[in-house]
Amino acid sequence: MSMDRRNALKNIIGITTVAAGATLVPSFANAADETWVPTPADFNNLQYVKLDPMEVAKIAYAGDVKDKGCMYQVFHALVTALANVEGPDQAKWAAIPTALSVYGSGGIFGQGTVCGNNNAAGMFYKWVKISTDSEGKKVGPKTLSMVSAFYEQTPLPFNDEAFLTAMGETAATFEEKVGVQTEAHSLLCHASLTRWSDAAGIPITAKGPRCTLLSASMAYQIAVILNAELEGADLSGFPGETEETSACLGCHTKGESPMGAASVMSHMECDTCHGTL
Repeated sequence: MSMDRRNALKNIIGITTVAAGATLVPSFANAADETWVPTPADFNNLQYVKLDPMEVAKIAYAGDVKDKGCMYQVFHALVTALANVEGPDQAKWAAIPTALSVYGSGGIFGQGTVCGNNNAAGMFYKWVKISTDSEGKKVGPKTLSMVSAFYEQTPLPFNDEAFLTAMGETAATFEEKVGVQTEAHSLLCHASLTRWSDAAGIPITAKGPRCTLLSASMAYQIAVILNAELEGADLSGFPGETEETSACLGCHTKGESPMGAASVMSHMECDTCHGTL
């Protein structure tokens, strides 16, 4: 008996389990377009619609989601939210197998490199279409660097009463298990965790409560940023390149650089790797 790629993928994902024995549920379980198979031609071609950021965060923090790793939390929450609301590509969003994002936990399969929150943002942004221009061409989002900057520069995870209550947490549990908010000043998992552990006095082995709440915070904020971009709102209030990074990129650009400066493609904080210049 033959099995096409979509049915094979369903079976593979349907039986995938994590160490705890929980099954990863694909996001195409309900109302999925069974005839659609994602291809590179679909990049930046699935219409984003306005989401409720708190509902996105709740999906990310659900018990059967938050134990699958940071990248899955964020990517699954955003895709599932779009599959749950009416929109022109709702069925296609429901057909995306979000379980494929589990590789990103622990800075890509436990390597401590790029944090899964940032990896998930990039993976998600690649599918999103914000609008169509006057010539009928798809227009993708332009705000990924703001997501990265928010992760680097903002004290996280969120610990305001409204957010903690929505996640089913309290200030007391935050104090006990997370301790403090910290700024990552890096897109890397190990740097973010080290800064938090040093500030909180909590061993990295107890990172779970902090990381899962941080991922819910990032899922929330990505929805906030994309909602603003979709509505054509003023984006100047969101974090961007630091003064130091902007100064560096004045010469070091991905195009032709003045004065023979090395060409780079980067929007991350420069001093993460290079120190104070």
